[in-house]
Amino acid sequence: MAYNELIKNFEKVRAYMREFYVYGFKSRTEYDAKSARSYDDERRRLESWLGDYMRFTQTPEGKNVFLSVDSRVTRKNPFYKAWKAKSFTDGDITLHFAIFDILHDPEIKKTLTELIEEIDELLSSSVTFDESTLRKKLKEYAEEGIIQIEKEGRKVLYSRTPDTDITALNDVIDFFSEVAPCGVVGSFLQDKQQEHPELFSFKHHYITQAMDSDVMATLFEAIRGHRYITIDNLGKHSNEVRTVRLVPLKIYISAQNGRQNLLAFHEKANRLNSYRVDYMSNIRIEDEICEKFDALRDALGKVEAHMWGVNCKWNIKHVEHVEFEIKIEDDEQFIVHRLEREKRCGRVEKIDENHYRYIAEVFDTTEMLPWIRTFISRITRMNFSNRTAENKFKADIQEMYRMYGIDGGDAQ
Repeated sequence: MAYNELIKNFEKVRAYMREFYVYGFKSRTEYDAKSARSYDDERRRLESWLGDYMRFTQTPEGKNVFLSVDSRVTRKNPFYKAWKAKSFTDGDITLHFAIFDILHDPEIKKTLTELIEEIDELLSSSVTFDESTLRKKLKEYAEEGIIQIEKEGRKVLYSRTPDTDITALNDVIDFFSEVAPCGVVGSFLQDKQQEHPELFSFKHHYITQAMDSDVMATLFEAIRGHRYITIDNLGKHSNEVRTVRLVPLKIYISAQNGRQNLLAFHEKANRLNSYRVDYMSNIRIEDEICEKFDALRDALGKVEAHMWGVNCKWNIKHVEHVEFEIKIEDDEQFIVHRLEREKRCGRVEKIDENHYRYIAEVFDTTEMLPWIRTFISRITRMNFSNRTAENKFKADIQEMYRMYGIDGGDAQ
């Protein structure tokens, strides 16, 4: 067998999936982070999960592979398949099924000694397990919520946790599994049902966030416990990995591109930063609780009033003024409704029946430029305190005129 589909360390798989599918699937000769043999092994592993979505193209540099998903047809996140491949020893598998063959009904309760005896009898002594191994396995399952432990006098009894009927929640689980952080949990729940309808399809289906599910779950746990974390973070503009200690405060998920960012307090640098979740790895939750967590969250709430995207600062005095006016026709109130709906931290003022003004005080004007461009044909005046951003906006329009052979705009 050229590769082993079962995995122990998901971070390794996550790194390859991110490199292959998110940042562009490289050819065998272009990928230099590992050996060519490693490239082949991991590519075959991923192909075993995502082969139905892989496409190939031949270039002068060689054969390139890429991922192609049509959201009109594919309603389930294919990346979840990676989470359903695990590595077990023969003993793990044997012990797992032996336990649940005996505790097949929630009404059945056994002591540790009784379980050992019945497992030995069930397996006809072909494989034996000592009490320590069984106790550890039962404790692990109890922590996962699939085994119940209760005391009856001096006896400790083990039983299987009753199943929960989730058929009435099919629509909720179906939606959750495709749009929520850690939606893979919903996908696992759906696997427990023999049949479940596919109720939703998505115009914008952000499937690659599935790879960051473990990171997101760890971050949520740290935020809930108000604890410090230590992360390995890949630089945005370099391949350098830095280890930083943070207080995680809030997760931001873009409705535009699905990108997930952590807003966190860097205590050593005494600043608020945003960190892309897909650049983070090896998250460690510390035992120490951040005593000023609530104060930091309150301060973040004030900062959010000036955040368009994820760029942020503690000092709200250093903000940039953004202002532009638009003209609409009498039957274009839908433009005003859209402006109101998408204004985020800004405000909309009515000048007259056909003119409206948008005003905002933000940390980073350049984050707003893609949104402001969508009003190009209606903008009549603009005023940015960040002149560099304003000049870039105007230069982009001039470049568009040049590309389309228009010399100035209105004259044509």
